[in-house]
Amino acid sequence: MLATAAEVFAAQGYNATTMRRIADEAGMLAGSLYYHFDSKESMVDEILSTFLDELWAGYDAVLAAGLGPRETMEALVTESFREIDRHRAAVAIYQKESKHLSVQPRFGYLADSRVKFEKAWLGTLERGVADEVFRADLDIRLTYRFVRDTVWVAASWYRPGGQHSPEEIARQYLSMVLDGVALRD
Repeated sequence: MLATAAEVFAAQGYNATTMRRIADEAGMLAGSLYYHFDSKESMVDEILSTFLDELWAGYDAVLAAGLGPRETMEALVTESFREIDRHRAAVAIYQKESKHLSVQPRFGYLADSRVKFEKAWLGTLERGVADEVFRADLDIRLTYRFVRDTVWVAASWYRPGGQHSPEEIARQYLSMVLDGVALRD
């Protein structure tokens, strides 16, 4: 039921989605949904909090592993693609709706997560510059936004079970981001 709701929210947007639409897609009566959830807000809360709990369990393990900056970036990107594989619709909802939802007290954790994302990624990039692993001439904040957006926009086209595994997609993205696309002399 939540997987169906996540797909509907991702496709239609939170505001345009009704409990009736979710029930129709799930093949049940709208009233039956209220047995499990009191509102669509409760449903999207469950979808987003589950996704973020799993994402942060993975990210926290990476950040605690004591890896170098490049290896940390590689592991964070790989973990991100694994989460897109597991929670593609939730990622799409998070991207489209988190700014709007985070102003509601129930969804304060979305703003907290956004700050935590920024801290993890900027910290990794800053450490990489300090350790002379990453170029010092790059604007760190712009680099963070580029990497973040490049990775997470994949939720719009990625489908689990496709031609490439999450790890292979991460490897390709990392090659482009870290090594570039131009031939070397």
